[in-house]
Amino acid sequence: MHLREPGYSRWHLDYLEALVATGRLADALAFLDHLDGQVASSGRRSAGAVAMTGRAMIHAASGALPEALAAIEPALAWYDSSPLRFDRARTLLIAGRIHRRAKAKRLARDALAEAHREFSAFGAVAWAEQAAAQLARVNLRPPAAGTLTETERRVAELAAAGLTNREVAQQLFLAAKTVEANLARVYRKLGISSRAELGARMGRPLP
Repeated sequence: MHLREPGYSRWHLDYLEALVATGRLADALAFLDHLDGQVASSGRRSAGAVAMTGRAMIHAASGALPEALAAIEPALAWYDSSPLRFDRARTLLIAGRIHRRAKAKRLARDALAEAHREFSAFGAVAWAEQAAAQLARVNLRPPAAGTLTETERRVAELAAAGLTNREVAQQLFLAAKTVEANLARVYRKLGISSRAELGARMGRPLP
């Protein structure tokens, strides 16, 4: 099965993404330690890029965006001269999410647009749709006063559906504090003060 040879196994990033998406950051860190050991013993630079990407995801999920950006940039730099184009597109998608959360909107747009082009060229429809969905959440023009941003709208929809702040954070790849801040802005913009009011308000089109 070559599980000790990271160059033969392509499941590492899938596993890291699943752990981060479900909030299992301690398990993700433990797996990264294991992967770092494999990289050291094998010298596989591709696995090293995966490890850097995984570290970036963990930092982002913890709200440490400068550290996330510092980790994702060398991974992207390595893929720029690598033949692993699909892996590069996946890393661009992750980088775009992190840039968007860091409010670097133009960098987010550029990364996500390129990821979308690459996935579309491969015929990877589901991946292209993910990139397009993330791209739609990049707002380059300031919204009108009182209008919910795309992120605020998604947070409001999930909160109104009964999800806890932690569950919303896991669904949207956000830190729990970011969810709380978005909900506070939603309440202020909609002139409400409770989840019960939010649920009633989400029953009709939002402004």
